[in-house]
Amino acid sequence: MSLIILAIESSCDDSSMAILRDDQVLANLTFDQKIHQKYGGVVPEWASRQHFEAMLPLYREVCQQAGISAQELNAIAVTQGPGLMGSLVVGLGFAKGLCLGLGIPLLRVNHLEAHVMSLMIDEPRPVFPFLCLTVSGGHTMLVLVRGIGDMELLGTTIDDAAGEAFDKIGKMLGLPFPGGPEIDRLAAQGQAVFKFPVSKAGSHNFSFSGLKTSVLYFLKKKTAEDPDFITKNLNDLCASAQYTIIEMLTRPLMVLAEEMNISQIGIAGGVSANRGLRNRMAELSRTQEWQVFFPALQYCTDNAAMIGITAFHKFKDNLVSGLDVAALARYPLTQAVRGSGSGA
Repeated sequence: MSLIILAIESSCDDSSMAILRDDQVLANLTFDQKIHQKYGGVVPEWASRQHFEAMLPLYREVCQQAGISAQELNAIAVTQGPGLMGSLVVGLGFAKGLCLGLGIPLLRVNHLEAHVMSLMIDEPRPVFPFLCLTVSGGHTMLVLVRGIGDMELLGTTIDDAAGEAFDKIGKMLGLPFPGGPEIDRLAAQGQAVFKFPVSKAGSHNFSFSGLKTSVLYFLKKKTAEDPDFITKNLNDLCASAQYTIIEMLTRPLMVLAEEMNISQIGIAGGVSANRGLRNRMAELSRTQEWQVFFPALQYCTDNAAMIGITAFHKFKDNLVSGLDVAALARYPLTQAVRGSGSGA
């Protein structure tokens, strides 16, 4: 008998629901909260309110698109963390209500584990073991994936995430929020003619705070000399910043892949949609003889399908949760993959 799971993702500012039959995605919908654009960043209070308003319409629409009724659902999967507390509470509360009403189990999912698992939704899939570079607005990690539920964190950012660096530099350049996609678009029309320092955090970790400071002081100096400097050089500034961030992401990956003799490489998270990063990884796949895997674009940013595929494998291992499970704003990947199926 097939397993039908409704998955819910509400860790930040994207409300998303998906329905899976076993490991096949029947429907995957995401409501993007445009309201944050006018504030230049995510406002937690507004994010939670928008999630609350989106839950019921998303639920009805995803069931309709999948052709699935509530009575056919076998389990509810939901993001437990990490993320914004208010946003997580809304998704978790909706999930618990459905579980109580339908009498079906709850499956809690770590958001970071789910990003890695997005690589397992569609063919082609990486072969175990593989290295996964997970890059988003809130996280930057290097993960060794030995198998389903068997992951080891090898490197992470010691300060800011790569996606945050993109967005903050975008704000310095006067670009709309989120700045990452805008930098990517404009970088394609420019050249990396401005040199910014490539920070090194030691071991296999990352650091992006120094880059943001470097760009800030560079722009202050140049605009003092020419107030129109940013406007005249916008495309090249975007290309230069993007080139530097991509170098900072790929250098530790190259070192680690050589040390561990691993040629299966996965790239996940919202920044995996970046065309500059994809082009650089295509180059490295040739020069390093790697096989590089990306999720489909709809599974790069926060989405419920990745929650569902992770929950499918948890259900097979009987890792269901009690309804007393709490939202965790801080929920490390290392804690998630230890295999505990109950508790907080």
